[in-house]
Amino acid sequence: MRIDHRVAMTLRQIMLMNFGFFGIQYSFGLQQTAINPIFSFLNADPGQLPILNMAGPVTGLLVQPLIGALSDRTWVNGLGRRRPYFLIGAVGCSVALFLYPHVTALWMAVLMLWLLDISNNTAMEPYRAFIADKLPDNQQPTGFLMQSMFTGLGITLANVSLYFFQQWITGTSESGIPYWVYGSFYIGAVCSIGSVLISVLSTPENRPSDEELAEMRAKPHGLVPAVKEIGLAIKEMPKPLWQLALVYLFQWYAMFIYWQYVTLSIAKSVWNATPADKHGFEQAVGWTGLV
Repeated sequence: MRIDHRVAMTLRQIMLMNFGFFGIQYSFGLQQTAINPIFSFLNADPGQLPILNMAGPVTGLLVQPLIGALSDRTWVNGLGRRRPYFLIGAVGCSVALFLYPHVTALWMAVLMLWLLDISNNTAMEPYRAFIADKLPDNQQPTGFLMQSMFTGLGITLANVSLYFFQQWITGTSESGIPYWVYGSFYIGAVCSIGSVLISVLSTPENRPSDEELAEMRAKPHGLVPAVKEIGLAIKEMPKPLWQLALVYLFQWYAMFIYWQYVTLSIAKSVWNATPADKHGFEQAVGWTGLV
């Protein structure tokens, strides 16, 4: 018989367990708003932006379900089931964010985006299951709402930081990336690992019973069983989820077009500037964050 280890948590405890989402989403906010301008600073052709952004959809399609399936089979004494992935992803995000403004060529920026997005998805996917693992059913809506709050806060501050650092920091690196971009990415590197550490250290995971651990460890491990499990889950997915998937297909199509071209659009329509016009284009990048 499976034992329910979940107990009610205070609002403060729910906030602490979800605080890591703040850093993860700060990183996603920079990815949405600052990465394509960096591509443009490095002289990327606007028509190349969709292919340069393939890291986002590909890693979301592959990494998230794989990490979810793998974390279901994981138990590390002292850390638990989900927290090892939070930490691995957060460390990867912090390193990638710290190094990103130092890229000197377009291929380096694309490679760093792949590393950043893989890390973001590694940290984020188990976080959703963390809510179901820790909170009783009647508190799970509060847990997911708290995740949404930290999502909005992280992305908002990431976007606004671009504008404010632009007001305080001047100068441009030899590769053409303004120094104010460095400030936003350095803050993101600290927020990513710092906020996840607060959640990891403040919120222990519920240890399964010996029977549950034995059942977990008896399952086949590795990528192949995880992929088979994902395929079975898709096959058995209820009809309402298939309907939602169709809605999200069109929604994310539009969102990626927005993220890729909003800065170029604002630069052209408001400042009549292209990436070659450094002053006008930089102003557009800062205002894109506010918009």
